[in-house]
Amino acid sequence: MRRFAGSLLVRLVLSHLFVVAVAVAATALLSQSLAGSFFEAHLADMGHDPALGGMSAAMADQLRGGFADSFQGALTIAVMVGAVAAGLASAFAAFRVLRPLERVRRAARRLASGSYAERVPIPAESELAALARDVNALSEALEKVESRRVQLISEVAHELRTPLTTIQGYMEGLLDGVFAPDEEIFAATAREAARLKRLAADLSTLSRAEESPLELVVVPVDLGLVATEAAERLRPQFEGSDVSLRVERSADLPVQGDQDRLVQIFTNIVGNALTHTPAGGRVEVTARRRGHDAVVTVSDNGRGIEPENLEAIFERFFRADRDAPGGTGIGLTIARRIARLHGGEVSAASAGLGWGATFTVEIPLAARSAA
Repeated sequence: MRRFAGSLLVRLVLSHLFVVAVAVAATALLSQSLAGSFFEAHLADMGHDPALGGMSAAMADQLRGGFADSFQGALTIAVMVGAVAAGLASAFAAFRVLRPLERVRRAARRLASGSYAERVPIPAESELAALARDVNALSEALEKVESRRVQLISEVAHELRTPLTTIQGYMEGLLDGVFAPDEEIFAATAREAARLKRLAADLSTLSRAEESPLELVVVPVDLGLVATEAAERLRPQFEGSDVSLRVERSADLPVQGDQDRLVQIFTNIVGNALTHTPAGGRVEVTARRRGHDAVVTVSDNGRGIEPENLEAIFERFFRADRDAPGGTGIGLTIARRIARLHGGEVSAASAGLGWGATFTVEIPLAARSAA
């Protein structure tokens, strides 16, 4: 009974019938009031008509009674027919309104079960059409995320398999006496272990950012110095890849922020620039003030970015160049989220493929410095 009373279809039908009942009651009362006045006026005209030779009081009463009975009977039949017609019309109208909602409900249930390719037909009603478009946009977004998640699982498995296989090969070679336990073997093993640690750290950071905001330990820091130190830590990798690294810091850039998280921003962005810059290329890191913001740009003359991907590269699991080694598609996602937690932003610009790219990190200056 409670489920029946809570049905939107029942409520719509009842609301339509209530409106009809009010309209019928008002019509009946008004008809009775006006019909009597009109009939009395008509009787008065008949009484003064010489052709009728006058009208007795008994005849007038008889006419009044006949008119009242006929009017009540006709009104009763009209009300009954009108109620049935109104009930059928309201049920049809309510069904027409609720049918698109039922389609949306079924689509939402299929989305919840993992059928992200589900789409809802767009109804004619503008409000319902807007709801259907929103559901379709949600399903499209979920489909893209699921596709990237599946791709990420494959890529993470590959990323894990490669260093694990290498480490296993070194260990087996040492045990079998194929390799001598020298510094070169230990260094190679350490590099592969570092790759595993970096991948695990990226996945862990993204997971924490998805579940809840990252906790920040906010202290006064110099953003330019943070960017410089992060870039310098990567300089050996630049030298090993034959890519030049130039760092320029023109002024102090005091901000309030979590130093470790800010280092993570520049490590991800500078490392990303190195990944997409071929041997013989260059990467430049520049720190400066712009208005009330501390701005650090990381520019390279590497692969570049298609215009349609300038925002997509910040989406989780997205990789513009799937052939590039070492990427997981989440480093830039993490960098932007950390910047936004500091009230700042990370953006990308590129003239297209083959023209390099520039990433800009903006963080508000500390209040005293901005003043």
